Amino acid sequence: MWEPVLPTDWGAPSTSALKRIEGPRTFQFWDKERLLSHRMGEHDKDSIVWDHISVYSRGSFWKQSPPEPLYAGGPVLDVIEPARAGIARALTLP
Repeated sequence: MWEPVLPTDWGAPSTSALKRIEGPRTFQFWDKERLLSHRMGEHDKDSIVWDHISVYSRGSFWKQSPPEPLYAGGPVLDVIEPARAGIARALTLP
């Protein structure tokens, strides 16, 4: 999910930015109004949810708010290994 956070985020990401994350199961969206961030707890400028990764168990459904993640953290660059462990955990659960 891409969203405007920084002053330079005035439009959707470029094709070259989108190519940073590729794959047959990859979907990327431009969330101009930061609707996802609001669902995840944003209520002011200091609580914007961005540069964040959440891993959910198989079969999890979002209702009024996201379900409890198996793993959540960020900035993404700093949490690659714990996120991988969360994904591995999610793959072993029924």
